Amino acid sequence: MNKVVAEERPVESSDAGVNVKPSHRQPAGPDPTPQIGAGTVGIITVDNPIMSSRDVNVFYGDKQAIRNVSLDIARNQVIAMIGPSGCGKSTFLRCLNRMNDTIESARVTGSITMDGRDIYDRRQDVVQLRARVGMVFQKPNPFPKSIYENVAYGPRIHGLAADRVELDEIAQTSLQRAGLWDEVKDRLANPGTSLSGGQQQRLCIARTIAINPEVILMDEPCSALDPIATARIEDLIDELRASYAICIVTHSMQQAARVSQRTAYFHLGDLIEVGETDRIFTNPRHKLTEDYITGRFG
Repeated sequence: MNKVVAEERPVESSDAGVNVKPSHRQPAGPDPTPQIGAGTVGIITVDNPIMSSRDVNVFYGDKQAIRNVSLDIARNQVIAMIGPSGCGKSTFLRCLNRMNDTIESARVTGSITMDGRDIYDRRQDVVQLRARVGMVFQKPNPFPKSIYENVAYGPRIHGLAADRVELDEIAQTSLQRAGLWDEVKDRLANPGTSLSGGQQQRLCIARTIAINPEVILMDEPCSALDPIATARIEDLIDELRASYAICIVTHSMQQAARVSQRTAYFHLGDLIEVGETDRIFTNPRHKLTEDYITGRFG
């Protein structure tokens, strides 16, 4: 597959990093010859992506939150999305499972596909999409149910278990994969909210993987956790990438460097640079990226 490389513009230019390419896109539908935003540095494509976005724009009313974002999501890999607050990274993440649909003023244009199919097609079942593309939020949000029911609820409503024995197996396996089983196996009837913050977040991860997604989105999953709980979540992310594509939004550059294989840097709604994590943090090619990771702003 030919890799598409965005044109690199001199960083001293007064509009460096800002996408000024005029757009004449239709609201949806894959573009067979996608044009990469002029502000993006790096290779945005991967071989055999599970998800692809091309020229994605998001508006909240009259305010444009992200501009012409094009990015592939690789299988069995962690991609970290970094950038200062309000740069559009969480907005883009929510596009990948249509969470922006829940915001009345939100409007999304461009193309986002999963296995080659447009996820914004009117025929797309959003419930099924969110089963394939799960999400873990910034703050742990267990259901007001028992620990067991938090994990078993999804497989039950999606018809993934034929009987109680199979449902028990799914719940146990999911809790084991989330590294929580040994801590809760003797109190599965207790409320999920009775767990510590780090345990609650691992419970939410167990709940997500219980319905066997293909992609896991994580929006700052460790921001409310202490360092020990954060380390456990990071170890879990590293284990899970063998089975899932993982997209994580984080304000911690150290965390991005530890858990991801690719990094995408956003700034004021533009995707500025994307590349292998080691290269981004040791040899950034765009001055905005360099300024951010060296602490000059952000």
